[in-house]
Amino acid sequence: MEATDARATLSQHLPHWETLLAHKQAWNSDLNELFQLDPHRAEHYSLQVGPLFLDYSKNHLNETTIKHLLALADDCQLPQAIEKLLTGQHVNNTEDRPAWHSALRQQPGSALPQASVQDEIRAAKDKMCSFVTRLHEGQWQGHSGQTITDVVNIGIGGSDLGPRMACKALSDFHLPQINVHFVANIDGAEIHHTLKKLKPETTLFIVASKSFTTLETLENAKAARQWIISSGCSIDHLKHHFVGISTNLKNAIEFGIDEENIFPMWDWVGGRYSLWSAIGLPIAIAVGWQAFEELLEGASSMDEHFATADLKHNMPVILAFITFWYSQCWGAKSQAALPYCHQLQRFPDFLQQLDMESLGKSVNIDGEAVDYPTGIAIWGTEESNGQHSFHQLFHQGTQMIPVDFITSLRPNHPYTGQHQQLLACCLSQSQALLEGKSLARAKQELMDSGKSKAEAEQLAPHKVIPGNRPSNTLVLDQLTPRSLGSLIALYEHKVYALSVLLNINAFDQWGVELGKQLGTTIAGALHSGKLPEDWDSSTRALAKRILDR
Repeated sequence: MEATDARATLSQHLPHWETLLAHKQAWNSDLNELFQLDPHRAEHYSLQVGPLFLDYSKNHLNETTIKHLLALADDCQLPQAIEKLLTGQHVNNTEDRPAWHSALRQQPGSALPQASVQDEIRAAKDKMCSFVTRLHEGQWQGHSGQTITDVVNIGIGGSDLGPRMACKALSDFHLPQINVHFVANIDGAEIHHTLKKLKPETTLFIVASKSFTTLETLENAKAARQWIISSGCSIDHLKHHFVGISTNLKNAIEFGIDEENIFPMWDWVGGRYSLWSAIGLPIAIAVGWQAFEELLEGASSMDEHFATADLKHNMPVILAFITFWYSQCWGAKSQAALPYCHQLQRFPDFLQQLDMESLGKSVNIDGEAVDYPTGIAIWGTEESNGQHSFHQLFHQGTQMIPVDFITSLRPNHPYTGQHQQLLACCLSQSQALLEGKSLARAKQELMDSGKSKAEAEQLAPHKVIPGNRPSNTLVLDQLTPRSLGSLIALYEHKVYALSVLLNINAFDQWGVELGKQLGTTIAGALHSGKLPEDWDSSTRALAKRILDR
């Protein structure tokens, strides 16, 4: 569908949009005042869902705000949209297919209707379980008869970020039999530094590519194949060192993957939602099949909550409401995700793809150009490292950046004293964003430290911290496979709910596809040495510089 000159507005899609906007324009409450007016505000604006607790009280909202947002949800028929997603209806309209990743983790006895694809899923999971068991029991051997000790996952995007993040997050649950590694970057440095630590005879590669045409994955897979062959492995015995995950059986076989070693995917599973499928093999290999099942169970429990909880107490919906409120009414251009948990250090990377690839759209679901912001930038790092780098921007910068703090009550290590300090850092940052520091307090502190009144008055403005900055705090009971599954599914559903409010398709990514197409064209031109005349002057000059190096 071609975008027309007319630009779609939120008021066309959401009849109550103007009411919410008027509410924002009349907003004059300070966060500190909201807490003073309601001593039980934290209790009134918090939710517990299984192992996850969300405190969203430090946000610029009240019951009227929630009422208006609920009216918007009714405008766009959000409950019906949730049902469509979770029952496999074609919510991905541009590719005419479901986005049915929830079916991959559906449990027996689920409150959701049994997915019609469950037989296919069970067969795939049985094959995965058998493969993982053979690896752990030493039954899968390399071409020389040695037991496999290392598995390298070769993929990119959704075939890398989800499994890589989950393997890091669950590092305390890794089994000792197999070491799992990841290679994604087209830069040969990554595969070079990975392979030089390994032995070809005891290494197995998972080539994960939905289409089996992805440039980065195929180039790295070719390098891995040559590395194995150079160790003395014949072509016929490559099957001992390579398995594939793809919807494109033909391409995988032509590459050299034995048909028996290919695990299925389905076109109704998007890459950024695929860790629940065979793309999650590295996770199952790292932590064992039982722990992988627990990961799925945690996600399934969040699916049921998303399907059955009323919207006012629906955790993914509440998070979507908050982001919509800030991005559409407050002008927020970015949002930070800050895990106060070392194992979750890859979680912001994962959220970047999940959120920005889903919501980075400039037309609505009908192909009409929109006049409102859609996706915002997601960023962050493990804490408390960020406190000594970018938190200064949060506290004294001129832009408002909503923050999600993520932590766990109990650690998976014995250093409980340090964990207590970590939790104190987390709470102090959200409190500092809320309270800030007034000019009068800054002056008094300086005089108390021995500065004269004149010196204090000169220096105090530099120490003023505005406060009144919003944040959510999301607390896991403990980081386990089950709680991680719930956490990932929470953000998946938040993104979908937000896409419904924005009236965009969260499940296509044509911008990514354009980059792949142009990359293939440029790679071919560099290989042949013939540069097309119709290229822009910048691309031609840069390409010529590469050829002349």
